[in-house]
Amino acid sequence: MNPLPPYKFGAARTMVYLHGQYLQAFLAVWQQAQAAGLALPETDDPSYVSLETLLHHVMGAARRYMVWMCSQLDLPDPAIKPAPPPEVIEGEAGGYLAHLIERWELPLAEVEEERFARPEYPSNWGTRYCVEAMLEHAVMHAILHRVQLEELLAEQRPD
Repeated sequence: MNPLPPYKFGAARTMVYLHGQYLQAFLAVWQQAQAAGLALPETDDPSYVSLETLLHHVMGAARRYMVWMCSQLDLPDPAIKPAPPPEVIEGEAGGYLAHLIERWELPLAEVEEERFARPEYPSNWGTRYCVEAMLEHAVMHAILHRVQLEELLAEQRPD
């Protein structure tokens, strides 16, 4: 990842950097899970139908988080392409991840610190977040799913 430009709010810069790092870590574990033929547990969650739908979920959410933050801050659309569909995402994941990381780098750089904390806005799923909390949520989302895959891999590994 290229070094990020200076940001008016250093914590936002750090979170954007971490988001890219944790997405890369998620993809590496996802690839291990795919190579191992990992079986996901049965659930009603459509994001867990397959490893491909899970990858699509994580990559698509990363896009939607930045689009939401830009919308709340009245910033231009960040021009992040939609995530590739589950049928082709495995082959396109590396290129799409590079695109995500690149498109995440600049939109928040000129935003003043005070705009990150107030006010709160409804998320796409109804929970209210300030922009800083959504940024933190975005970072944690990739970590959450990486850890879930790591635990499943450990459980399904033969002794």
